[in-house]
Order: sequence, then C-alpha cells, then structure tokens
Amino acid sequence: MPDMGNMATQYPEARVLIIMTGGTICMKSSPEGLVPARGFLKEGMAPRPSFNDGSNPDPLPVMIDDNTKEYLPSLRTPPSTYSRHVRYTLHEFPILLDSSSISSAGWTQIALTIKRNYSLFDGFVVLHGTDSLAYSSSALSFMLSHLGKPVILTGSQASIFALQSDATDNLLGSLIIAGTFMIPEVCLFFHHRLYRGNRCTKISATSFDAFASPNCEPLAKSSALGAEVNWNLIRRPRTIARFDVQTNLDTAHVACLRIFPGIKPEMLDSVLHVPNLRGLILETFGAGNAPTGEDGSMTRVIKSAVERGIVIVNVSQCQSGFVSPLYAPGAALGQAGVVFGHDLTTEAALTKLSYLLALPGLSYEDITTQMQLSLRGEMTELSSTTFSHPGSDTPVIANHQTAFTALGHAITKGDVEAVVMLLDADSHGLLNAKDYAENTALHLAAVGPDSKVLRELLKRGASVHVRNLAGNTPLYLAVKVGNSEIVRLLEESGALLHVEELERVKRLGGVDGHEVDEQGVGEVDGQAVGGQEGAIEQVLGTLGTNGDGHAGDHANGLANGHLSDAANGNGHGHVVTPPNGLAANGHAHLNGTATS
Repeated sequence: MPDMGNMATQYPEARVLIIMTGGTICMKSSPEGLVPARGFLKEGMAPRPSFNDGSNPDPLPVMIDDNTKEYLPSLRTPPSTYSRHVRYTLHEFPILLDSSSISSAGWTQIALTIKRNYSLFDGFVVLHGTDSLAYSSSALSFMLSHLGKPVILTGSQASIFALQSDATDNLLGSLIIAGTFMIPEVCLFFHHRLYRGNRCTKISATSFDAFASPNCEPLAKSSALGAEVNWNLIRRPRTIARFDVQTNLDTAHVACLRIFPGIKPEMLDSVLHVPNLRGLILETFGAGNAPTGEDGSMTRVIKSAVERGIVIVNVSQCQSGFVSPLYAPGAALGQAGVVFGHDLTTEAALTKLSYLLALPGLSYEDITTQMQLSLRGEMTELSSTTFSHPGSDTPVIANHQTAFTALGHAITKGDVEAVVMLLDADSHGLLNAKDYAENTALHLAAVGPDSKVLRELLKRGASVHVRNLAGNTPLYLAVKVGNSEIVRLLEESGALLHVEELERVKRLGGVDGHEVDEQGVGEVDGQAVGGQEGAIEQVLGTLGTNGDGHAGDHANGLANGHLSDAANGNGHGHVVTPPNGLAANGHAHLNGTATS
C-alpha cells in the first residue's frame, strides 16, 4: 500500500478499537500447526486495500491498563457506502486467550479494556476464537450495563492469511457497522449477519455460516448495497445512568447438565452435590421435559437441591422454541422449584445465572425472578395482543419527513406534551431520524429550552453518542451554549465528549496552554481539572448562564432555530439560514433516511 501521507478527506471519520484476544482469525501456519501471529494490524490488515486507504494517519491513544496510555499505529478504511471512513487501531492482549480455555477472567479482561477506552472510541470490535464466541458475547452482554456504544465480537473459521477465508468479510463487516451505526448492544457478527450476542449459538464446526440466532432475527444484514439494520429490534438504554462494568461472574459455582434417556437420579444428585455449587443449567427435552424417575425419585433429587438454595434453570435442548409447563414432566419440574428459562440459549442461561449470582445483595427469590425476566434482550418477552382505537388527539402522520419536522418543532418550542404525543404515535423511527446536517432529535433538545424534553427522549432510548455531520455530540452542543442543566442531565446519562470535541472545549473554555488530553484531564490556573467534567465546567463558567442554571442569549438563539452555528462548531453569533435543512424557525427537514 503506497504511503499517501496524512491525506485530507471530505468524509467524516469514526474511531474504532479492535481488541485482539486470539482465535483462528489471527493464526499462521507453523511446523507445530496453526499458532497465533503477532503484528496482526501490520501483517494482516495494512496490506489489504479494503482496510487501508493509504492515508498514513497518526497513532491513536489506547489505555493499556488503568495507568498506562500508549499511542498505537492506526489505519483508515476507504470511504464506505455511507460516505465515512473508519479509523481504527488494534490492541493485542499480551497473552492471547485460547477460546476453548477462556474463563470469566478473560471476559473481565475484555470488559475492562472496553471500559478504559470507552471515551476514546465510537465502537469496539473484539477478535475472538469461535469455540466459545457465543459464551463470551453472552457474558459481555450482562457485564456491560447501560451500554451506549456498539461492541461487536467476531472471528473466523479460517485464518485471514489462508487462501480461502471468511476472515476479511467478518472483520470488515464488523468494523464498518461499529463505525457507522450507533447500536448500543453487545453483538456477534458472522457471515454477513449481525446478531444479538446473547441469542447466538455455534451450529457448525467448519461452515463459514457457523452461527445462528434461532429465536431472534438478526439485528442487521450486510449485502452489496450496505447494511440493513432492523432498528425495531435494537435495544436502547432507557434509564438515565452512566456506562458501567460488572467485573466478576460466578462461573466457578454453576454447572450445566444435559438430560438423556436413561439418566439415573444418582447421576443428577452427584452433580447437585458438587462442593459450593450454587446453580445448575438443566438442558431438557423439547418444551422442558425430563424423566421423573421411578416413584418420582428424580423430582425429589431436584426438589432437595432447590431447598438447599441451588438455582436450577430449565432450558430446551432444541435450538428453537421455548420451555413451558405444557406437559406433565415439565410441570413437575416447575412444582419442584425449577426456573423456566423460556427460550434462553444454554450460553445465555449459564452466563446470566453466573452474573446474577455475583451481584451483591440479591436473594434467592431475586435471582429466580430475574432469571425469568429479559435483562439484555436475551429472551423473548411474551406479550398479548391488544386492540385500541386512537383518540381524537393522537396525531396521524403519513410520512417520515413530516413526522420529524413536527417533532423538531415541538422540541425547539419546549412542548413536552407534543413530544410525548408524537413519540407515542411514532411509526417512523424518529429517534433514529436525522436532518440535513445529521442532527438527531437529541441534538435539537440539547440546545432546546426545556430539559424535560431532553429527559423524555433519553428515557425512550435516544443515543447520547451519535455525532452529526460536523462531528458533534449533543453534549458538545449543550456545553457550547452553556446550558448547565442539560449538560448535567446528559452526563448522568453517560454522555461523553468525543476526543476531537475536547480540543474545541479547551479553546472555548480559555484553557489554551494547559493540557486537556483524550480523557479530558486539564489544568486551569494551576488547579487540576479532573476528567471530562473538569473541561466542561471550565466552558460553562466561561460562557456563563442566567444565574438559574439556564443558558444565556447565545443558547436561546440556538434553541430558536440557529442550530447550524453549534452543529458546525463555528462559534459565531450571527444567524445562519441553512439550505433545505433546519430553518430559522426551528423546523427540521429530513434529507434521506437516518443510518444511526
């Protein structure tokens, strides 16, 4: 690949961290067989034009541990179908993990790497062996709470260095989706399909189409035309809380047993008497059936274990369908205290139970109750169909553009009731919609007059991490106009300034000459300013408010429709009338369909 220097581009750029844990994807042939190859970025990705546009970008900072930051070489993809680059770097674990030997310690290592670098990147791709890929994606889905950015696990059935391999498609597909769509879930990408990570299972040892999600449709599919995202399936954070990580799973005290014809009660009893056992995943026949044993002896063994405080979860050996007390053997298990796992995969059931057992303060009843609830979309939530006639006040909006225009008008007027009414009647995916400058509803609310509107959008899952065409997050716009109340609310929801925005914040806050790095650590007048809050506080102090926590005239101007100044980061006070977009009256007009 020729070196084209730091080639300028007209396209926006997303940043993605690739975490290489090991796996077939990075292996090379040796006299001893396939072995992990170091230098994957240089050897496996740089020579391939689909991964490297030859721009020779600067290194990117990566937090290796809590106290060590290293600048690692980066590459940039050519512009994608969505007219954007993905700039990425790769962090190789010092000791590459064997997929077949991974434990909760390995999952913790992955989770902490994501946590340390959460503010530095727009998305994360984890390279992993396929043997336990479904277990790891399930485990991480529970460990990462209030997740607001995409985390995509992938691997391959053949090495990227092999003549015939699925590695390039899997890695490139993961990279583009992680850098393009704000899908706030732990996902698994394989063979052109993006799955929810805790709904997957491996179905083939050799086929490139190695994974399936029998009880949940793919979240996205890749084709020659790009990625088609099923936004109706995407789960979003609906609580106002910051991203966090649960670092310990109690896998050491959970077992899994597959029921088979002729199994003896003594066999099950021996498993249930393993020292310190706290939970058992019981893989049963069909809809949750198991032999009761002569004179109910099997059922008595199970009931005795439940009385000792062991959580037993019933999941089906079948790939599709769910367990239920439809037949007498299944009902007998329920009467003995066994928890019905509905359509949980074995991988999800094992990691979910390990997660709940590790949470402090949960009682036996709490754990059994939560095992039957969907925490991360790991099971199908049963619902009954209801029919109703819309009231006379419910708006019926025929098309996407008109709906978003109406929502934009309500947001800029601070009309909470109208916002609620429009979102309740939403059939157009308004939280994903964007205007001509790629501002979402949350961008508009960030410079709007009423924090109640912002809170309503956040509680419905609006993403705080989506950037507009100028590369700005809603938090940056709120900081720029000095609306401290909205800034605090966004921060409570996990909003972070992008690395590029921190530099602008430094300039706006008048802290030139003092360090404000990628973590937002700065120093003003000799005083240490810790984290993003410190940098933000300086700007709020500089811009000023009306003394009541609300933004001043500059903010009010933006809220009344002059968003283009803030969205483009030009900082001017004059009114700009944007063409075919956000008009001066605050009405938002769509130009195309939202992609994230």
